[in-house]
Amino acid sequence: MNDTKTTATEENQNKVSISIEVQYATMCSDTPDKNKIINWAKHAITQNKNNRELTIRIVDEEEIQELNKRWRGIDESTNVLSFPAGDNEIAPDYLGDIAICAPVIISEAKAQNKKPDAHWAHMVIHGVLHLLGYDHTEDEDANIMESHEINILRTLSFSNPYE
Repeated sequence: MNDTKTTATEENQNKVSISIEVQYATMCSDTPDKNKIINWAKHAITQNKNNRELTIRIVDEEEIQELNKRWRGIDESTNVLSFPAGDNEIAPDYLGDIAICAPVIISEAKAQNKKPDAHWAHMVIHGVLHLLGYDHTEDEDANIMESHEINILRTLSFSNPYE
């Protein structure tokens, strides 16, 4: 298992700090490099004017299935899970954790005839938006979240993933 961590912290001109830790805990070698993942995540956070920290963990199917079963009661693998930190007095800037399943993302990209990077970017952005409070349980909320995803992906030169 390739379990590596990389953290990137950046302050923009408004002195807003964004710190993203990327962990690779997968045997899959077909994953984007950390710089791409960090860039995609930052684009999803940029509208937010507060300091932010988060962790993105790239995992295999076994780990995502266990997380999905434990936290959602669904005993199967999935593409991405987000775990918002909520109100946290100890680490108020910490948004939470995202788990992304490499084999599922790769399989979905092939099945949906999408470029792998486009699907990876979409899932990273989707996960970050969940940490920022977006959801898709109701149609209206789903439309709002999808609109944000499409706009962020467009700034990264990716096409609409829902077409």
